Amino acid sequence: MRLKRFGSKKRPDYRIVVMDSRANTQSRTLDEVGQYHPLAEKDKQVVLQVEKIKEWLVKGAQPSDTVKSLLNRNGVTVTRTVQE
Repeated sequence: MRLKRFGSKKRPDYRIVVMDSRANTQSRTLDEVGQYHPLAEKDKQVVLQVEKIKEWLVKGAQPSDTVKSLLNRNGVTVTRTVQE
């Protein structure tokens, strides 16, 4: 999971998307699971589809550091499991 930038110059708008880790940042996404509007009011900055996020985390999707912090701030706990 990572952020994909949209919006115009100096007016950023991000979508939280699920992508293949080897893919280019502007390539096709597998799923869109939320939005982040950094210039909006605090209560309207993050919109998450919690059920979809939990499904992707169970399937093994790993969020980027920024996405992980956004999820943790909004009550979606992300725990990293150690695979042997």
